[in-house]
Amino acid sequence: MKLGMSKQNNMRNKIVAGNWKMNLGISDSIELVQKIIFDKHKDSQRVIIAPPLTNLYRLGQLLDLNNSKIELAAQNFYFPKAGPFTGEVSAEMLLEIGVNIVIIGHSERRTYFFEDDQVLFRKAQSALAHGLEIIYCIGETLAERKAETHLDKVKSQLDDLMIKIDKKHWASNSIILAYEPVWAIGTGVTASKQQAQEMHYFIRKLLKETIGSKISQNISILYGGSIKSSNALEIFEQPDVDGGLVGGASLDASSFNSIIESARKTDKR
Repeated sequence: MKLGMSKQNNMRNKIVAGNWKMNLGISDSIELVQKIIFDKHKDSQRVIIAPPLTNLYRLGQLLDLNNSKIELAAQNFYFPKAGPFTGEVSAEMLLEIGVNIVIIGHSERRTYFFEDDQVLFRKAQSALAHGLEIIYCIGETLAERKAETHLDKVKSQLDDLMIKIDKKHWASNSIILAYEPVWAIGTGVTASKQQAQEMHYFIRKLLKETIGSKISQNISILYGGSIKSSNALEIFEQPDVDGGLVGGASLDASSFNSIIESARKTDKR
């Protein structure tokens, strides 16, 4: 299905976000951060890392000490303010340690921890109400792609967010979207640049129809799904792809630096 192509928008941030998942202790995390080369790049580019929860505070201190522009994100949180929720952390707890970005809706949270669209909407609503920026993940399974229901699936994952979230959060760029085809996560299989552009264009078209043209053109939409140094440049060159949510490749400094450089090369500002 050919959906078209948006005109390249020079106002959107190019973003490279590294999701470390359940990897690396404190010492290994510090070593990796010290090898990430970013601070020389221009202001319109952002680099975000999402280490395990136990590493956030220490890495925040390290980044502050070095006046680094690398930003920290949490991989998860729970929407209540407090209560009997063993193992969870709140938005207030993240903000208290200087973390103001959180990933919501990653396919692994949906699959392994049974987080459905209703739970994820409540997380998004709570995070935004507390002033957190969110990276909201959406994407289809291989079965849905083969059945050609992938567009419907992604629309259904976005419906509540587009319709029920106050437009002020969209207008303030507090929401980053990340398209991650489930069939390409951790498999070594990557969506082609055409498949990535097709879905990113479709997502932006939905945003335009629901929340308005101007806002939709300023929303950053990342690609996630086995992105690596060898394919980052061609993916990032697509007009509706604004960077990447990087998994395994973010754990290797050389690969991650190469992906950051690919984002820099495709940043038109």
